[in-house]
Amino acid sequence: MECGPTYIIDVTVFPPFARRISKKWLRSVAEITLTRCHTDRAYGISLVIADDETVQALNLEYRDLDETTDVLAFPLTKSSRVDQVGIGDFPLPPQHSPTIGEVVISYPQAAKQAKEGRKSTKVEVALLTVHGILHLLGYDHATAEEEAQMWSKQDSILANVNVH
Repeated sequence: MECGPTYIIDVTVFPPFARRISKKWLRSVAEITLTRCHTDRAYGISLVIADDETVQALNLEYRDLDETTDVLAFPLTKSSRVDQVGIGDFPLPPQHSPTIGEVVISYPQAAKQAKEGRKSTKVEVALLTVHGILHLLGYDHATAEEEAQMWSKQDSILANVNVH
């Protein structure tokens, strides 16, 4: 029996949101994303569900933007497009480390966007999780062509995520 790669997914949910979102479910969204991207090696990622203050502080420190946002992706590889445009000045992990980066999601922003889009917060968190992981894997949406490719991949992955 052949098995695919095993992913190391560290999930942290800030205490105020711990009863609203399941770590197990978040881990499954991340696994589906990595599997659907046909990654042939085991990757590790860190996924954090945080508050607006934390996300705003990270956005200010690493992007020089003093505002909150819905999701931040911090790739730890030199091959990422984010590094090429100067957003990520993060140390590379040791060669044996499978960690490719961290995704930080603002739960309050996800809830706000879900309400505005008339969908559940869980659906919005799934979207932001997939979006952030795609950034870690090198996808971007800086051009119309990149956006079309990333949105298509995002939609394909979300079609396989259980949000009920």
